[in-house]
Amino acid sequence: MLFSMTGYGRSTRSFGDKTVTIEIRALNSKMTDIRFKMPSNYKEKEIDLRRILTEKAERGKIDMSIHMRSMTGEDDFVLNHELFRRYYKELSQLKTELGIEHGDVLQAILRLPNVLGSDEDSVQEEQWQATLEAINEALVDFNNFRLTEGGAMEKDLRLRVDIISRLLTEVEPFEKERVVKLRQRMKQNLEEFMGKENVDKNRFEQEVLFYLEKIDVTEEKVRLTQHCRYFLETLNDKKSTSKGKTLNFISQEIGREINTLGSKAYSANIQHLVVQMKDELEKIKELIANLV
Repeated sequence: MLFSMTGYGRSTRSFGDKTVTIEIRALNSKMTDIRFKMPSNYKEKEIDLRRILTEKAERGKIDMSIHMRSMTGEDDFVLNHELFRRYYKELSQLKTELGIEHGDVLQAILRLPNVLGSDEDSVQEEQWQATLEAINEALVDFNNFRLTEGGAMEKDLRLRVDIISRLLTEVEPFEKERVVKLRQRMKQNLEEFMGKENVDKNRFEQEVLFYLEKIDVTEEKVRLTQHCRYFLETLNDKKSTSKGKTLNFISQEIGREINTLGSKAYSANIQHLVVQMKDELEKIKELIANLV
């Protein structure tokens, strides 16, 4: 069971003559990056909100929006007159200095921080309870969204790892072929350089064994098989939904073995298989980058 880092959830709750709407969005991020868009009187609750999101949304670039609305059609807000005047004075001066002829200064000021705010200094208990209920409901939708996307990504990851394992089994026939070619090439080069009658057969066999040891890929194949198996075992783990970092570490080990296999290939056919493995590994890394 995997969770995508991308997610969306929304919920609305009513209390008194008002409604609170919660929206939670998340995108890829190596770290937990949480940002809020909410009425100014919720600032006192930011630590609690951050803790809730950190615990339940885990990793990602997470944006939470809290919108308040009056069901009577009379939204409660206050205009910070002093701050409005200061913004207007500064922007008007800049507009004149820069020769800006067009632009709605009033609308621009109203969108600036702290110009508009709630007429309540703090969040009342009834309002806070409704907000928490809406957050929990939004998080359920949010995590269901992540789970659905994660399930599709898991299928793709399994397919990519299976392809790498299959390509690895195709290496063996070319291993035997390259030994024959290596022996023939070395023998031909020695006979051309020293003459056929001057080639020491025992020394020749020693040299062949030396080069065969250098290009032997048995250990790389064993380790690559183990890493692919460990990758699938991690996917099968039902206890954890946060597997992105672990899978990333395993994919790095898979990459090391594939690279070493390529450096020892001594065969165009094996190199071709290695290139295909690298292509699948890149697709795996792209998927992992979007996992929690």
